Amino acid sequence: MNDILISEVGPRDGLQSIASIMPLEAKKAWIAAQAAAGVTEIEVGSFVPAKLLPQLADTADVVAFARSIPNLTVAVLVPNLKGAEAAVAAGAHKLTLPLSVSETHSLKNVRRTHAQMLDETRAIVALLRSLPAERRPKFEGGLSTAFGCTLEGHVSPDKVVALGVALMEAGCDEVGLSDTTGYANPQQVKDLVRRVRSACGAHALSGLHLHNTRGLGLANVMAGLEVGITTFDSSLGGLGGCPFAPGASGNIVTEDLVFMLEAMGLRTGIDLPKLLAVRDILKAALPREELYGFTPEAGLPLGFVPATAH
Repeated sequence: MNDILISEVGPRDGLQSIASIMPLEAKKAWIAAQAAAGVTEIEVGSFVPAKLLPQLADTADVVAFARSIPNLTVAVLVPNLKGAEAAVAAGAHKLTLPLSVSETHSLKNVRRTHAQMLDETRAIVALLRSLPAERRPKFEGGLSTAFGCTLEGHVSPDKVVALGVALMEAGCDEVGLSDTTGYANPQQVKDLVRRVRSACGAHALSGLHLHNTRGLGLANVMAGLEVGITTFDSSLGGLGGCPFAPGASGNIVTEDLVFMLEAMGLRTGIDLPKLLAVRDILKAALPREELYGFTPEAGLPLGFVPATAH
């Protein structure tokens, strides 16, 4: 049993934020290689109109391929009911609907107000509940810009909590907190996790989507660990950010996150040397894109024994 779940979001959050379009075969190779390294959940794409994000136009094909990999949870982002219908048809195991706590960001990102997004949430829940239990994907309400917004600045924790409660009441299985803009600090992470769990229930919040825009990504992971968070999103090579939040590049680097957790004695189930080798697929398919990460540059310390090996 692993202690921490690493959810790889590079094939969605990473690829949507860069100009290059990764070929379908390269995406398949990336996902297969990461799964072979021990990654058990991958957000493989987003069901949005191809004209908005041509980088993700082949998401249905990617889902079909990823579903063929044993023991892999295939996650996708859906902006609305139409996207959820496409995700269900493709066979995704987990759907995340992004609800920006900053309404300005919500209007830019998905062109909907909070009230409209909650209506979409209820419609998606109705769709999922019409399915047989064994075909019903897990449904997460993702609270984007939960720690601050490049468009509005300060985001009220009270508003985060209220929208978290609203999402759970609408029928989400859980909510997640997303530092879309890289504004979060460790104290803020601890405080907000405690507040949301107090209002929604401890079972309702297990995951954080953190960015490293200001160098606090891993510090914020540490804060999340202190308050019992067990799922963290990250991106191989640190690819990605949010195209609708100016200056918000910088996902946590999966390789650095896995190294830190394993060095601390926390099992991720991921084989680090195999994970580091996956970067070669990205370098070959995206030659113009910069990849980040301290661990890949420095290598593993002499005598390093990961927790997963114990």
